[in-house]
Amino acid sequence: MVAGAYSVGVRGAMIGDMPHDMDHAPDAFDTRAVHAGAEPDALTGAVSPPIYQTSTYAQDGVGRPRGGYEYSRSQNPTRERLERAVADLEGGRHGIAFASGSAATAAIAQLAATDEEILVGDDVYGGTFRYFERVHRPAGAGEARYVDLAGHPDALWEGLNERTRLVWLETPSNPLLKVTDIAASAEILRERAAQAGGARPLLVIDNTFASPALQRPLELGADIVFHSATKYLGGHSDTVLGIAVTSDDAVAARLRFLQNAMGGVPGPFDCFLVLRGLRTLPLRMARHSANGLAVARFLASRTDIASVSYPGLDLGDHAHPRAAVAARQMRLGGEPAFGGMVSFVPASGGAHGRSAAERAVAICESTRLFALAESLGGVESLIELPAAMTHMSVASSPLAVDPALVRLSVGIEAADDLIADLAQALDRA
Repeated sequence: MVAGAYSVGVRGAMIGDMPHDMDHAPDAFDTRAVHAGAEPDALTGAVSPPIYQTSTYAQDGVGRPRGGYEYSRSQNPTRERLERAVADLEGGRHGIAFASGSAATAAIAQLAATDEEILVGDDVYGGTFRYFERVHRPAGAGEARYVDLAGHPDALWEGLNERTRLVWLETPSNPLLKVTDIAASAEILRERAAQAGGARPLLVIDNTFASPALQRPLELGADIVFHSATKYLGGHSDTVLGIAVTSDDAVAARLRFLQNAMGGVPGPFDCFLVLRGLRTLPLRMARHSANGLAVARFLASRTDIASVSYPGLDLGDHAHPRAAVAARQMRLGGEPAFGGMVSFVPASGGAHGRSAAERAVAICESTRLFALAESLGGVESLIELPAAMTHMSVASSPLAVDPALVRLSVGIEAADDLIADLAQALDRA
């Protein structure tokens, strides 16, 4: 709910109404990142807003909740601040926060009825695939179909049918870093709906790898954007949270109902941690992007690397096939920026004549600064083997990941130190 949307003074005091001279939010993303949802507390003037660590609220009378607050599963001022903040940064009207990115996935998937389907890009987080195939489908809640929507330009058009309710994309995708043209996808959905005379499928974008600092899908025509805020939005690997943003009032109302009815809400302290992380998001994403590009170029220069995937590589043998699309829709301060996610496959051989998969394991177990861990988007650098870690759920499926693929979450350390760490691990493998 937007601050100031209620005339009840108590609620405005609790979450902090916008002062009159800030009715028109500043345009600069960097400024909004600092101030969105973080206005000084109207009651005390605290510049770090209070955390409302409460489960329930005293009411003024039967059926008369004070300021509209009844129970923290339904309403919490700290959560509302976070929802407003991310909605602002994504250019949307409504934010709905969940206990995790997976909880957000589950709620959004409920928008597809039992006789409808979800058209999904063929490279997605393993937990997303697991939910669609082992929870959503067995419950009879609709079918998910997987298509390479980042490849042939006609794939989306050909993949649609009269039952398609949601088109679900990650861009860049996890873990192959495929890039899909969001604006072109939105236009195809509009054209198809106009031609068929039916309802237009909703375009859902998982923006976790980019964050709104680099990419704002709603501005490119998407209907729903969501994040595992555990990652870049929080930025410090110290909380788990998900959030969806939309400007569609009906979609927002349904997601907010599901948020309350399913109960997958984040606690207020987790919301506070993500709010804190948002205030440095542009600074962190600039460093993640600079380091990601430096690491990708280093890997591309090595003769013992079979392939590198990074949207910012636009030249040479490892140039990303959709680098031009990425440069157009992923931007920071008006300039192309591609984030800190890099994937690569080592060549076989190396110091010990190992297979590519054996070298991948050795590399993951030999780094000093890159911690061997799942997740991504924190200030520290991480390394993982998706086939054995984050993407085990897609094993033996058409989405199965190369067992030699290594995924890096490049942090904000000194780039030279990160490159030296990878160099020694590659040399030893």
